[in-house]
Amino acid sequence: MTKAELRKKYKLLRQNTTEEWIDEKSLTIANQLLTLNIWGKSFYHLFLTIVANKEVNTDYILNILSGKDKNIVISKSNFNSVTLDNYLLTDSTKIKLNHWNIPEPTDGIEIDSSKIDIVFVPLLCCDSQGHRVGYGKGFYDNFLGNCNQEVLKIGLSLFDIESSIDDIHEKDIALDICVTPSSIYYFK
Repeated sequence: MTKAELRKKYKLLRQNTTEEWIDEKSLTIANQLLTLNIWGKSFYHLFLTIVANKEVNTDYILNILSGKDKNIVISKSNFNSVTLDNYLLTDSTKIKLNHWNIPEPTDGIEIDSSKIDIVFVPLLCCDSQGHRVGYGKGFYDNFLGNCNQEVLKIGLSLFDIESSIDDIHEKDIALDICVTPSSIYYFK
């Protein structure tokens, strides 16, 4: 299937879920993450959940990171350049929904992408090679392209993976791992 077909399929699947189902699956994903050998790093980039899009609830992961006293980095979308500006999440960080209902920091301590060790990547779906389908704007491909080469890219998906995506582009950046409620997939 093409990215457009998969985007349509998974948006519909998400819309047919309940808040309780998403919370249950999100907690399972967070518990799956605890089994990974990733917790010795310093800077973890986490997307904040777009509730209206029925995304993975990352509050559970946020609690894990806070409990492990990790540096949590969150982003603000720059729609002019299709990039993400990264900020350290602190107790004083103010979060506001932008016009796309994306929760974002209003200001804070900016963090260079090269400092980030782990990126938890939002997606609609991914395939058996780690290629992902997002919302189609390219924010995460641009962001990941600016991270250091050793950054670990972990996709979080409410659903199991697809066998393949038909229209992969050369600028698409594949995941290293995808965590779903039922499995952990390793791509490298």
